[in-house]
Order: sequence, then C-alpha cells, then structure tokens
Amino acid sequence: MKFTAINFTCPSCGAPMKFSPVSGTLKCEFCGTESAIKDTMETIEEYDFKKALLKLSKQTPQLIDKTIDCSKCGGSFTLTPYSVSSNCPYCGIPAITDFIQEITPRSILPFQIPQKETKERFKKWAGSLWFAPASFSKYLDSEDELKGYYLPYWTYDSDTITSYRGMRGDIYYVAVARTIVRNGRQETVQVQEPRIRWTHVSGAVSLSFDDITVGASKTISRAIIDALAPWDTSRLKPFDERYLSGFEAEEYTIGLDNGFEFAKAKMNSVIEQAIRRDIGGDQQQIHSIDTTHNNITFKNTLFPIWTASFKWHDKIYSYAINAQTGKISGERPYSTAKIIFALLAAAIVIGGLVYFRMEQQNYTSIQHSETYDYPVRF
Repeated sequence: MKFTAINFTCPSCGAPMKFSPVSGTLKCEFCGTESAIKDTMETIEEYDFKKALLKLSKQTPQLIDKTIDCSKCGGSFTLTPYSVSSNCPYCGIPAITDFIQEITPRSILPFQIPQKETKERFKKWAGSLWFAPASFSKYLDSEDELKGYYLPYWTYDSDTITSYRGMRGDIYYVAVARTIVRNGRQETVQVQEPRIRWTHVSGAVSLSFDDITVGASKTISRAIIDALAPWDTSRLKPFDERYLSGFEAEEYTIGLDNGFEFAKAKMNSVIEQAIRRDIGGDQQQIHSIDTTHNNITFKNTLFPIWTASFKWHDKIYSYAINAQTGKISGERPYSTAKIIFALLAAAIVIGGLVYFRMEQQNYTSIQHSETYDYPVRF
C-alpha cells in the first residue's frame, strides 16, 4: 500500500533537516540552518485503560507493508508494517509516515545525548570490560555509527489495594546449658541461643503507582529494554513528527493489555516490600497476596534509544543506550584466549610464590643445620 512520506527541508538551501539532540532543533546538515521546535501548552494526558481495551476489542489488527516514494530522489522503498520513521536507502532523506495502530503516541521523549557523545560513553563502558575480544575494541574504533531509534513504550498508573496473609517472625533468646572444656576440665555454662516466635498475621496495604514504564517493542530483547530504566517521564513533550526526523521509529507490537501484565510484575515487587514492612518483626513469610487495581490509566509514548550490534563467533551481541540518561545495557562477549592466558598467568604467579616460600623455608632450615657448638678453650 502506498503511503505519503513527511519530510522537512531547509528553508535556505532545500536540503533535508534532521532533529539535533545538541540544539533541540531541526538542523540542516548541509548549511547549518536551524528551525526551532516550539513548546506547546498541550497537556500530556492519561487515558482510561478499561475504555481503551473495550475499544480495541472491536478493532481488527492491520498488517500493511508501507511503500514509500521518496520525494527527493524518486526511489521507492518498503517499510515494515509498524515502522513509522526511517531514511530513504538511496539518498538518506528522512521519511516519516502514518501510524496504523488504533492507539497512537501523544507524547515523546526527544533524544538528549548526541551520537558522538554516546559512542564515547559506549567505548568507555566497553573498555572497562575484562576479557573482551580484541576485535570488539576494533569495532568500537571503526566508523560504524550507532543507530538512533524511537521505541514505543506504555506508561501505567494504578491505585492498588492488596490484602495478604502470612506470618511474622520475632527473634527472642533463651538460656541453654552447654558443656565446655576449660583448662582441661569440663564445665557447664549458660549460653543465650536465638529462637523465632512465629505469629499468624493478615492485613492490607494501599499503594498508588505513577508512570510504570513498559517497553512495547519486540525489536530489542525484554532484558535489555528493562535494564535501560529509569526514564524521567516528567520531561515528556507533546508528540511532534519533527522529533522523528533523521531517526527510525516504530509503533507498539506489545499490546496495551499485555503491557499491563509486565507493569503488574513491576508493581508486585514493590507491593511485596510494602507488605513485609507492614508485617514487621525480624522475619516475614507471605502466604497469599490478592491485589485489586483501580483507576488504571495509560500513555502511549516514544523513548529515544541508540543501538549497536557486534558479531563474535557467529553470535550477535546487541546493545542499547538510553539516549536520555546514557545508561548502557547489553550482553558482553568474552575472549576464551584471554581468559586462558589470564588463568595461566595467575597459575605462574601462584607457582612462583609457592616456590619462593619453599626456598625460603629450605634456606632457614640450612641455616639452623649449620650452627655448631665449639669447645671453650682456656
């Protein structure tokens, strides 16, 4: 299906303009002209979760490959169904197209850390990794650029009431007779030993959660996405296509209901801590938890991420960098040769120390064996 691409051209020279994290403006990479993105007075709204689910249940999901005709070079290319922003593969001009999901983002966190600074942070982080293969360092020094993505996120608010049952453990001490040997003689002494008194408890805790963030993309692994948190959602801005110019972006592929299941898992860990505090005592056991969620609201938004990937021994290692805070997440490669060399070096050092110690002991014993008593002459 044909889609119309949105792009932004420089008013001075006609070249494409891209969003600059440094200036926070659209900037022409050819002549340097900047165009400000003015802040609006639009409020970042929260939307009713249950109403949205009811509306979504009446919709049929669409999977449409998007064919784009480049307005600059005339080339034609295809985007995946959930891609909404990319660059023409022929001339590199940014191409922003339509959303197809029923829920579209109404807010966005613009890129704040530029690519050059991100790469320096990435190199510094990678340099701190022990036993990384030499080719990893060469990759970091190459001209390969990090790729900028706006990934979809859900944020959830919820008021929770949780009833629980469990047990409270209080430590107390009792005097116990013990037989010990002192100066070769047996003695009976009194010692204090700890015990735990368990008491059945039940109760309820109430917590309100604000902006629990859940990555709504399958492009990057869940473990990597979760490790990029936290995000400062107080800096969200009303959605504007100009922030996408020059970056890739996609719509959610993890639905609103599934996203809330991930959010509940995050909330549950906080709720459990609150229950343990409520139970009190020295130890706690939680036997059952029943949580009710009320006043659930959500936002669909886009967060900025730099990505990189490195191939080592036929395995792809993926990395993501939070473009708001600079936090890095990803699985690191290990060089087997470096690990073996380090183990051998450690074995040599330990062997040397043992040998030196044995030689020192031998020298001491020789000194003792060469000590003589001579007769006293008058």
